[in-house]
Amino acid sequence: MTSTTVEHVPPWRALGSALRPRQWTKNVLVAAVPLAAGQLNERDVLRATFVAFLAFCAVASATYLLNDVLDVQSDRAHPVKRGRAVARGDLSRGAALVVAAVLCLGGFAVAAAFTRTALVWTLLGYAVVTVVYSSWLKHEPVLELALLSAGFLLRAIAGGAATGIPVSQWFLIVAGFGSLFMAAGKRFSELVSRQDGAAETRRSLAHYTPGYLRFVWSLAASVTVLGYCLWAFEVGSRQTGITAWAAWSVVPFVLAVLRYGMDIDAGRAEAPEDVALRDRPLQVLAVVWLVLFALGAAGV
Repeated sequence: MTSTTVEHVPPWRALGSALRPRQWTKNVLVAAVPLAAGQLNERDVLRATFVAFLAFCAVASATYLLNDVLDVQSDRAHPVKRGRAVARGDLSRGAALVVAAVLCLGGFAVAAAFTRTALVWTLLGYAVVTVVYSSWLKHEPVLELALLSAGFLLRAIAGGAATGIPVSQWFLIVAGFGSLFMAAGKRFSELVSRQDGAAETRRSLAHYTPGYLRFVWSLAASVTVLGYCLWAFEVGSRQTGITAWAAWSVVPFVLAVLRYGMDIDAGRAEAPEDVALRDRPLQVLAVVWLVLFALGAAGV
C-alpha cells in the first residue's frame, strides 16, 4: 500500500503564486487610451499610466485572493485549481484576506496620491464588479459574461481616468466588444475542455453550448473589427497614401483577431494571459499593430 504526501511550499512562495503575477499582463490594457491619443511618450502621461498599472496589479491580486477564499472548497475538487495556495493549505484563509485588504487599500492610496480621483473610482468599480462576480453572479449565464467583460473594459479605460485623456466612443466600442470576445472565448475553451473529459466546477457552463458561445464570440469579434476600422480611419483621416499608418494598422489588428479566434476554436483560450505569452505569431502581430497605430496616433 502506498501513501501520497502533499508537499507544501514556503508561505512567501505560496503568497507569490496566489497573487497571480502571470495575470498582470492583462493590466497592460491601461496604456490603451494614452497610446490611442498619441500621448504615451509624454512624461506625465507615462508616469500616470505606470501608476495605474501598479494600482490595478495590486487591486486585481487582492480580488484573486478573495476569490480563492470564497472558492476554496470547489477549488479543491478541481484538477487544476486544487493546486492554488489557499486550496492546498499553503496559505491560510485569514492571511489571504489580510493581504487582500492591504493590497486593495494600497492600490487605492497609490492611485489617489499620484494620479486622479477618476482612477480611484475606476478601481473601486473594478473591485465591486469582481466581488459581485465572485460572490454572487459567477454562476449566472450571460450576466457572468458581462461582468467578466467589464473587468477587461475597466482596465482599458483606466488609462484615460489616470491621465485625464478623453475616451472616444469608438474606443469604448472596441474595448467593450473586444472584452466580450475574450470572455466568451474563455468560456468556450473551458466548455470544450470539460467535454474532453476534464472535471469542471463552473456551474454556468451547464447553461451554455459550444454553438451559443461560438455565436457570442463571433458576434463580438465582428463588432470589434468594424468598430476598430471606423476608429482607425477616423484617427488616420488627417493622413493620406502610404503614411496613413492608422489605416494600415487595420491589417495586423484583423489578423490578430483571427489568430486569437483560432486559439479559441482549438480550446486554448481558457487563460488569455497564457495565450498572449505563448503565441509567437500573435505577439508579432501585436508588435506590428502597436508600431503602426502609434505612428498614426502621433501624426507621423
